[in-house]
Amino acid sequence: MNLTVLGLWHLGSVTAACMARHHRVSALDFDEGLLNSIRSGRAPLHEPGLDALLASGLASGQLTVTGNAADVATADVLWVCFDTPVDADDRSDIEGVLARLERVLSFLRPGTVVLLSSQLPVGTCARLASQHPSLQIACSPENLRLGKAIEAFEKPARIIVGAPAAARPLLESLLAPLGAPVLWMRTQSAEMVKHALNTFLALSVAYINEIAALSETVGADAQEVAAGLKSDPRIGPRAYLSPGGPFAGGTLARDVVTLTNLSQSQDLALPLIPAIKQSNDLHRGWALRKLRAALGHTPRPVVAVLGLAYTPNTSTLRRSAAVELCRQLLADGIRVRAFDPLIRTADADHRDLPLSLSAADALNGAHAAIICTEWPEFRDYAWPALLASMARPIVVDPSRLVEKAVAATPGVVYLTVGRP
Repeated sequence: MNLTVLGLWHLGSVTAACMARHHRVSALDFDEGLLNSIRSGRAPLHEPGLDALLASGLASGQLTVTGNAADVATADVLWVCFDTPVDADDRSDIEGVLARLERVLSFLRPGTVVLLSSQLPVGTCARLASQHPSLQIACSPENLRLGKAIEAFEKPARIIVGAPAAARPLLESLLAPLGAPVLWMRTQSAEMVKHALNTFLALSVAYINEIAALSETVGADAQEVAAGLKSDPRIGPRAYLSPGGPFAGGTLARDVVTLTNLSQSQDLALPLIPAIKQSNDLHRGWALRKLRAALGHTPRPVVAVLGLAYTPNTSTLRRSAAVELCRQLLADGIRVRAFDPLIRTADADHRDLPLSLSAADALNGAHAAIICTEWPEFRDYAWPALLASMARPIVVDPSRLVEKAVAATPGVVYLTVGRP
């Protein structure tokens, strides 16, 4: 089988590298810098194991890289994997993705399967099918997690696929090596699954953080409450119910916004879904409120911000809540020292962030510290010495990452979500 993967940022580079274990893969993009990075075996952002997997596919010849749209003429399946951009209001730039897709569709042979995994609104498959009746348009919503993408791709619990009946045998052959059951459905249902799943996860995060806000006022501990909820078999131990920071990065918010906009276009009143983002936006201010209150009238306060990346095990700063907090603190006249294990230099969009070379440098003389990204190595730091180096040992730890190492230290003011 000849597979072409179109779009080579995070989703596309993971898809191409993983599928090259099983099929001949042509990786296509129109960004020459990105192509050169992939050709040299370097992923466009940090993802554990991805560089090695790309290099292995290139060395075996199973993976080739191209910037020529006409090369899709030999494809049996065109797998569309552009990472859909999100603006500051969590709206997806779908037209940008579709414009790049249109550059290649005319080169495809009649009957070619076009499998969409880019995050696009429900109805996109039907729109493309009406515009390109000679092609078979299908949808399999992406199911990756930054920092754990290879495991998520290669060991899925199930694979959602919306496809016309004629496309299913070829897609079964494509996906069979992943060894997961395929849930077949109409394309509109597969598109809606992605919106509904992310919105449900967003609802869970917003819900437990509202419970946490109430817990702080009545003497309850929201982490204990969450354990009680997860012990109920109707909810379960893997539920997205961990009090902490807001959801960020745009991944969940984009689907909340998509469904909100869809309901408005259909003149359908949906009071619950729009309220998810409103609740989360309120919770985004929790850390800033805690820091302002803790610092009080401290002259020329310094805050150490530990973790900048949107999530652990990645280097991307796109839509990072930590970056937003740094800028809010700087606007308040608070000096910031930021440290992240993977981010040593700032790109053009983040040159305003004062970076430290180590956590020790960031914490030395600081009046407060906040744990923004849940890097596992933060737990293993020599916290007694680090706390002793601070001007005032105030630690804000929304998700309780370093609680065991820090909270019991004499003199430390330890603040977390969901506890009085």
